[in-house]
Amino acid sequence: MNNLMKAVQINSFGDRNVLELNNIDIPTPEANEVLIKVKSAAVNPVDWKIREGYLQPMLNHALPLTLGWDVSGEVTAIGEDVSSLKVGDAVYSRPSISKNGSYAEYMTAAADEVAIKPTSLTWQEAAGVPLAALTAWQSLFEMTKLEAGERVLIHAGSGAVGQFAIQLAKSRGAYVYTTTSSKNTSLVQSLGADQAIDYHQEDFSELKDIDVVFDTIGGETQANSWKTLKKGGRLVSICDNPDEAIAKEHGVSAFFCFMQPNREQLDKLSEMANAGQLKVSIDSEFGLDEVAKAHERSESGRAQGKIIINVS
Repeated sequence: MNNLMKAVQINSFGDRNVLELNNIDIPTPEANEVLIKVKSAAVNPVDWKIREGYLQPMLNHALPLTLGWDVSGEVTAIGEDVSSLKVGDAVYSRPSISKNGSYAEYMTAAADEVAIKPTSLTWQEAAGVPLAALTAWQSLFEMTKLEAGERVLIHAGSGAVGQFAIQLAKSRGAYVYTTTSSKNTSLVQSLGADQAIDYHQEDFSELKDIDVVFDTIGGETQANSWKTLKKGGRLVSICDNPDEAIAKEHGVSAFFCFMQPNREQLDKLSEMANAGQLKVSIDSEFGLDEVAKAHERSESGRAQGKIIINVS
């Protein structure tokens, strides 16, 4: 096997011009890792936030860095301590964001962050699941502990995280309100939303007695969400760390979710997908030589579903 592979890397932080398609060595898995031949990767806002250097104070990446932290592919080698996976397994993962990512022909990932890919999904669909669906899962099920019969308000229901959040909330038996634009009303309803609120025409902040708010936008949206919650309600944000003092003032609890890799949750998402309970919308697809265009699409904030990089 040729020991070189193509990878999209950055050697400095900045705009889309810092993206480079390089030939680099294929990595060797550590004892607890597997080597994945990448089929598809997905683009997430965190990718370009890392590219710009916004998260460097927290993540302290060494350069050059291969971007991309959503992957579907095939296991081609395993470390000596790995027993959960074998060569030839079709897998998907949102691996640790601290290391080189999936905009590459091969990548390594810790075996405990890698799950068997849902057989019902294509490589592209599978690559679109981990980060967005785990974010929704951890926000709704781990942090706010959403229960059957509760009323949940999910902001930006047509976005990638929002789409999974609607489906997960419905699977739990919740009543789902979601904000979206009128052109996406039928999309969010097809995913299970009980009530779509067109944010151009309607004011979501007039809602009352909401049990859980899932804030995927931050800023003014978060500020206007507090008053929709009933006493004892919960707000979780993936954008702005909620103000504890404001939460206390409204008699509610607030959480911030920074998604963590989790194989067990991916296994449960696979079961849902294979049972036909998880739809994945793909916004657009690009090649490894078109990552700058894919980032431009993500940065526009207009993607309806996942942006996919097809690698092999």
